[in-house]
Amino acid sequence: MSAATEHLSPDEGQAKRTARLRAALGPRAVVLVGMMGAGKSSVGRRLAAALDLPFVDADNEIEAAAGGMTIPEIFATHGEAYFRAREAKVIARLLEDGPRVLATGGGAWLDPDTRARIARGGVSIWLKAEVDVLLKRVRKRSNRPLLATADPEAALRALVEARYPVYGLADLTVISRDAPHEHVIADVIAALEGRLGLQPAQNKDAQP
Repeated sequence: MSAATEHLSPDEGQAKRTARLRAALGPRAVVLVGMMGAGKSSVGRRLAAALDLPFVDADNEIEAAAGGMTIPEIFATHGEAYFRAREAKVIARLLEDGPRVLATGGGAWLDPDTRARIARGGVSIWLKAEVDVLLKRVRKRSNRPLLATADPEAALRALVEARYPVYGLADLTVISRDAPHEHVIADVIAALEGRLGLQPAQNKDAQP
């Protein structure tokens, strides 16, 4: 370690670490994928602030492109196939806008074309959460069209079983657990640094 590095203040050290990560990321986006309730939006906002990058929520952009219709309204009016087509177009556009933290909807990563676009224009991170954690979080909100059934828990478990193998194709996996967001963000940043060659590569599943 150089003398200059030794005398960096904590803030200066963090700024230098962030600058190195940003430089290694280049024009790519950090793309968060995973189930509803995994924390993509809440973690994404804080991660973007930590990296001094813009944050974009793909679902919000889809609603804006649909004239302000909500996701449940789009599903009810046009159906899931229509929504997925709009989702793919919006994500393709967002990936062309330079480095940012992008939170995607739970089903976006399932589309092979979207996965290919993300692979070209971003680094994908699966925020993986246990079913019990997801249930606890999604029960707080009523705007989940795919859970609008008589048995939301069974619907969620079926989605987890079908989707987790596909989410596992992401570049990185970070556990989204019941802990302060700062802990999860620290895991994400460490995983990114490993992926970008800024420190020895870590286990794909970043653990506490």
